[in-house]
Amino acid sequence: MNAAPGGDEAAAQGARATRVDLVYFNAGGGHRASALALRQAIAEAGLDWDVRLVNLTEVLDPNGRLRRRAFSPEDYYNARLAHGLTLGMRAELRVLQALIHLLHPSLVRMLQQHWLRSEPDLVVSLIPNFNRALYQSLAQCLPGVPYVTVLTDLADHPPHFWIEPGQLQHLVCGSPHAVRQALAAGYPPQRVHGTSGMIIRPEFYRLAPDFDQARERVRHGLRPDLPTGVVMFGGHGARAMLPIAERLGHLQLILLCGHNEALARRLREQPAGAPRLVLGFTQQVAEVLRMADFFIGKPGPGSLSEALHLGLPVVVTRNAWTMPQERYNTQWVRERGLGLVLPSFRSIAQAVEQLLADLPGYRARVAQLRNRAVFELPPLLESIVLQARAELNAAARGVPAG
Repeated sequence: MNAAPGGDEAAAQGARATRVDLVYFNAGGGHRASALALRQAIAEAGLDWDVRLVNLTEVLDPNGRLRRRAFSPEDYYNARLAHGLTLGMRAELRVLQALIHLLHPSLVRMLQQHWLRSEPDLVVSLIPNFNRALYQSLAQCLPGVPYVTVLTDLADHPPHFWIEPGQLQHLVCGSPHAVRQALAAGYPPQRVHGTSGMIIRPEFYRLAPDFDQARERVRHGLRPDLPTGVVMFGGHGARAMLPIAERLGHLQLILLCGHNEALARRLREQPAGAPRLVLGFTQQVAEVLRMADFFIGKPGPGSLSEALHLGLPVVVTRNAWTMPQERYNTQWVRERGLGLVLPSFRSIAQAVEQLLADLPGYRARVAQLRNRAVFELPPLLESIVLQARAELNAAARGVPAG
């Protein structure tokens, strides 16, 4: 679906599968996980599309020179906790955005070459910061191909984070607050699409109906009758889990360390007064979360959405180390009464005691959430593709579309 096709060109285009590019990168925030979940949902919706995952880092840095000098967001988070670095997250984000602005002409040229090689019919961005370059490069070399930004945060952090003003694109927003931000940025209502939440993997909706929490706890060496918390800090864990586990040594815990085997080993060696289950990387995150009564972790949109979808109230922090785009998440948790927001985990023992004192009330509020976003997106994207195709066909005939 490039520039307006003529008769033969349009027929050839109709003969092949619609090419959909999902743009992500591996920089925390669950961008790749969202892309994988969306690709799976598109396939299960029966859309005969050629869905391609596009790692933006590989497009812009094919030789890996920049990646060899970088480290993961989890490493950076841990370094800040360990060494008390003082440069604020907001300042660091502005430095990154200034660099992207400086490199903008080069980014656009590289992306144009990519689009001309791959010829997508729809581009869906699941990443922040780069949407100006992504959109402009696509619009300049393949006019008429629709561009969609799917926010994988509950809110934008303007300027130039998720929502770029003045672009003829579609925005998919997982909260009413983000919808209001998009409208305030000047986007017309027909290009702003609200969903019922954040994208989470389809398997979180397909849990075994005969799941028995007590039985599963016993199977994993836990007591079925004790209040149980699950502690999770992304795919590589975080050193913050060590003092959390120490302060909650009297409480039954499930600690998910992801790929961080050193952290898992230290947690297993830590003395505790109650049973605990320490796990490394697992594909069964949903089943593990279901064994718990509440969640402790950072306020990332993905982990929050997964825990809340499975009925777990949350305990998170908001402080100088909280990512700017994740600070609204803590406000949302407070406003909806979905859990507790702490200035630090030093008071985690008192916070858990407070949460458990009103656990049924928290659970009732969490149960009111109905997040179906991953299933809402495929029909929405299909309608955008069909609309763009109708407009291109109308342009080829020289008549207004629709």
